[in-house]
Amino acid sequence: MTIRVEQVPLPDLVRVQVRPDGGWSPPGAVGVQVFLGRDGEGLRVGLAATGELSRVHLRWRRARSSAALVLGDAWERSYGDLGWQASARAEQIHPWMVLIHDDQTTWGAGVDVRAGAFAGWSVDPAGVSLWLDVRAGADPVVLGDRELAAATVRWVAGEGEPFAIQCALAAALCSDALPVGPLVGANNWYYAYGRDFDADAVVRDARLVADLSGDHPVRPFGVVDDGWSIDGTADGRVSSGGPWDPGRAGSFADMAEVAGRIAAEGVRPGIWFRPLQARIAPRAGALRPWEYGWALDPSHPATLETVATDVRRIRDWGFELIKHDFSTFEALGRWGFAMGPRPAADDLHVHDRGRSTAEVLVALYRTIHEAAGDGIVLACNVVGHLAAGLVHGQRTGDDTSGRVWERTRRMGVNTLAFRLAQHGRFFTIDADCVASTPGTDWGKNRQFLDLVARSGTALFVSVDPATRTDAVDADLAAALRLALDGGQPGGVEPVDWLHNPTPATWRSGGRTRTYDWFEYSGADPFDLTDAEPGG
Repeated sequence: MTIRVEQVPLPDLVRVQVRPDGGWSPPGAVGVQVFLGRDGEGLRVGLAATGELSRVHLRWRRARSSAALVLGDAWERSYGDLGWQASARAEQIHPWMVLIHDDQTTWGAGVDVRAGAFAGWSVDPAGVSLWLDVRAGADPVVLGDRELAAATVRWVAGEGEPFAIQCALAAALCSDALPVGPLVGANNWYYAYGRDFDADAVVRDARLVADLSGDHPVRPFGVVDDGWSIDGTADGRVSSGGPWDPGRAGSFADMAEVAGRIAAEGVRPGIWFRPLQARIAPRAGALRPWEYGWALDPSHPATLETVATDVRRIRDWGFELIKHDFSTFEALGRWGFAMGPRPAADDLHVHDRGRSTAEVLVALYRTIHEAAGDGIVLACNVVGHLAAGLVHGQRTGDDTSGRVWERTRRMGVNTLAFRLAQHGRFFTIDADCVASTPGTDWGKNRQFLDLVARSGTALFVSVDPATRTDAVDADLAAALRLALDGGQPGGVEPVDWLHNPTPATWRSGGRTRTYDWFEYSGADPFDLTDAEPGG
């Protein structure tokens, strides 16, 4: 196995787009300067503009074999859609980083984490392109007299297993990751779904993982998921949003007391919240009406002040882990699967046009990180490439399920396989919860449980009390204790991932293990109905 960091050459073409619906021009012709400089073997890209600026395109002529496989990443979470492509479309954007595998050689390109632009790659037979979106929401950024550090580009190459090259590329792009672990515990979302539960149920789940973990010196977490805040519903849907200072009347009225009850079980308290959603219009910082309430604009100082205050309050209640969710959906107006080459919704107009959306999101993540102090930050629906180094853990895929096993197969297994290289190099990755519910087959869930536990990634379980048996408890106990040990020494590695988007064969502990992910009826293309966001 040979892996090398390549020096990134100067691009063969540089052009810019001033208006998002306009044409492309040489930089100097439209008052834009593109500064290219060295950062070790990497290439630093800086931008200045006398007026507006939307996008920058850098192009390298680099031929590839027509038989090569191509693998990209995702803007935020993945949605069961990652995989090596045998016939990659030339117009497809591969967010953040891309790998090209040809027989025994793999080449990879990416940009450093916390870039100042949304950076995506495209690949064609004659070369590769890097597209830098520096807009402020849907509008061009107005930089004034400052220079924007848009991206630092890095390339790696090697012979041998492409998974090792992917790991090397991830390591090259982040030098200050904050992985923490083991992240192990209980989360009731996939059997409660935010309804019909109280603090007693949360404490019962905490007691479950405490008992099954035994006297392990590393203690698991008990996470209070969506449903603890003041109740708000509309058209039969839960509307989760701030203010986050009171809990729901009844057993969640005193959230410090709830945290204390969880801790009394020998479990570390954790909690979920949605920082950029408000049920009523705020005095300042509103972005637009959204989801039966208001989305908050992270480019507005008032929003960052509100978020920081909420995070500090939650920490003061005694919660050691804070899971924040939905911020990309609120801030950009789209889920990741709908972004394509345009991450922000076309009607998104923000308060501060002097900073790119990427810069604004990095500032949001830094605000939460600093307000959390020595607490652990687990992020969901964030742009992982911009959050690396500012979050400890990251939900890398869309929701698994306690209702439809097919959703867990498609989402959970896929994200574990194709974003596993980021584990420990960007953050601790979380492929989402393992459910034990009457609606799903424990024979399938227990396999996912085993794989996640061996991987050393985050393991949270959603266990409906109605499904507990001696056999289920034994499976859970073995997995929880292995996960609390940090997983199988050496972790796991997908084997058949070049041709299988939900790999069945994995290397673990010097052995090859095969999992059977498909139900007897096979994959159901219609039944992904468990699309209730949260958790």
